[in-house]
Amino acid sequence: MPAEQCEFAICVTNESYEDLEVWKVYQVLPDQKAAEVDCLRVVDESGEDYLYPTSRFVRVTFPDDVRTRLLATAGEK
Repeated sequence: MPAEQCEFAICVTNESYEDLEVWKVYQVLPDQKAAEVDCLRVVDESGEDYLYPTSRFVRVTFPDDVRTRLLATAGEK
């Protein structure tokens, strides 16, 4: 997926989801079915994606160069 199409969200609470890290930036993958049930599909530090309630996150927008760096860092793991 091109960097300009990638979305990110910051975890603002991990209540009932201890595997989430509060204030960590997560990559969000497009998932219409997840959105229909008020969830986000996010990629964790293992590189795997999981569904979490949208209430645990705030979507953020970064400049293109920052988004590219975030994606490069995620690819190194």
